[in-house]
Order: sequence, then structure tokens, then C-alpha cells
Amino acid sequence: MNLKNDIEQYIPYDLQEAKEQEVMLKYLSNFDNLLTRENEFAHLTASAWIVNPERTKVLMAYHNIYQSWSWIGGHADGNADLLEVALKETTEETGLVSIAPIMKDIYSLEILGVPSHIKKGNPIATHLHLNVTYLIEANETEETTVKTDENSAIKWMELTEAVEACTEPEMKVVYKKLNDKLKS
Repeated sequence: MNLKNDIEQYIPYDLQEAKEQEVMLKYLSNFDNLLTRENEFAHLTASAWIVNPERTKVLMAYHNIYQSWSWIGGHADGNADLLEVALKETTEETGLVSIAPIMKDIYSLEILGVPSHIKKGNPIATHLHLNVTYLIEANETEETTVKTDENSAIKWMELTEAVEACTEPEMKVVYKKLNDKLKS
């Protein structure tokens, strides 16, 4: 798997994604440490938009740092296979084990601003997440568990409910885009 090639081959959903793809490719060409948090300005992350087989619900977690309902995801931490990262984060953060990518291709691209915060007692500076999203399927009857150091609740929500439950305005835009893509 060649991450840069995958991002180059991705067909953007809209003009915003096209711009973010362009910027991500510039970063990948100019920085050699985007796969780790050693790059404190910007680094790669992977997210999972987890849907039920009918594509009518999405699994959201109540994120402790952002105090908002959120998708599942995390840092690459050196792993260039971001689909693998998204699947690993899904299992770690939700307890789900019967999960599968609906497609192995990238579902969405985002550049996300992360405000300064404290994580595990350490200050984290404002930075960017160069995020790659994958579409993952799970069964909503499978038992979930919270990962208490990251989230405090997990819930299946109707697609529009997931957007409405989020309290971060910039993420509402992302989640709406993911839902719109799902419906098209």
C-alpha cells in the first residue's frame, strides 16, 4: 500500500476535498515524519465512519476531550496502512470485533484543526490532523464497550441525529458530507 499514491488516486467529493487533497499531498512531499506525532504541527490520522448494513445508522462515541459526539479514529503512530489504523481504532474504542471495510479505498479526506488541550496530563499544542476516513460496516446488535480514557458513551444514531448530536460546528460539516456521500 502506498499512502501517497492512494491519496493522489482519490477522487474528491467536492471542491473542499480537492483543496484538502492538494494540501495533504504537499505535506506528504515536504515532510518525512507525518506518520508520527513527532511532527507537532501536522500528522496523519485515520477515522472510521461506522454504519449498519442498511446504511441508516452510524456509531458515535462521546469524546472526553471534545465533550461531543464523535466518529471513531486515531493517530497513525508510524503505520502507513491507515485502513488498518481505522479498523484497530474501531475495535479499541468500541469493543466491536465483527467489523469490515465496505471498501478498501479512501472514503473521505479532511484536514482538521485540533485546538490545544491536555492529554494524560501533558499539554498538546494546536496542530492539524491530516485525516483519511474509511467506511466501515458493523452490526448494531453487537455489544459495545467504552474506552474510558477516550470516550464515555457509545451509541448508534440515525444519520441526521449523529450530525445534530455533535457540538463541534466544523465536525457537523464533515459528518453531513459523510452522510451525503453515503446517500449518493
